[in-house]
Amino acid sequence: MPEIPELQHIAQVLTDRLRGRPIANVDIQKPIVIRLPREDFEAGLLGAEVHTVERTGKFLLFHTNRDSVMAVNPMLTGRFQWISAPHGKGKAHARTCFTLNFEAAEEELGIRYIDERYLGKVYLVDADDLDQIPVLNEQGPDALDPALDQDEFLKRLKRYRGQVKNALVNAKFVAGIGNAYSDEILFNAGIHPFTKISTLPEERRIKLFHAIQETLDWAAQIAANEIGLKIDRKPRGFLNVHRKGGEPCPRCDSPISEVAPNRRITSFCRNCQPM
Repeated sequence: MPEIPELQHIAQVLTDRLRGRPIANVDIQKPIVIRLPREDFEAGLLGAEVHTVERTGKFLLFHTNRDSVMAVNPMLTGRFQWISAPHGKGKAHARTCFTLNFEAAEEELGIRYIDERYLGKVYLVDADDLDQIPVLNEQGPDALDPALDQDEFLKRLKRYRGQVKNALVNAKFVAGIGNAYSDEILFNAGIHPFTKISTLPEERRIKLFHAIQETLDWAAQIAANEIGLKIDRKPRGFLNVHRKGGEPCPRCDSPISEVAPNRRITSFCRNCQPM
């Protein structure tokens, strides 16, 4: 699942390349991910210009000159791919759901949305109606929102009594953190993922807050360098513990543990993150 570090960069690349370009063609191949009638989706986008692409939580919001927004929640396996890019034409994919072609004098330019499991959700709404989009209208503050300062974070954390990892991946608590980066954040904070929030003293809660900011900032720079213009990439090899089960911990050399409660893989170091 793409999370803040990848989506932040992808939103910027899409903005830089698509800004001001009218959509010349809308081709829907698998309408299952589109949450409105296909004719309304086509008519709403055809001829529209993308002004900016914004990330909020795990959503990408394509703002147009019609005061409308195409909101994309890629979920587990959704991603965008260039039809034509400086590094060559993107390979067509059997799980392409829809394609947008843009007017461009110097080259063919377009994006296709691909979703291996068709779990993503795509909406097209007026800019004033974003609060009508499921999940988006329920999520808490973005994990990188400046308004989410230490005091606000601690205040929100008091509302949760379960395991700390479950809170981090809950978009109603903070938006934009998923399975991979929750593992990294907890590793950097030295907190066991299954620790009950009620047992965390305030100094550990403060450390968790700073680990969120530091981890996402660190990862965003690396992800941007590894993705470049290839917006369908999801680099994760540089992570310290996530999906590194059995490998030595980068801090203490103990083998990294990996368990999968509720079919969600959780990776951590039992030595650096004691219960």
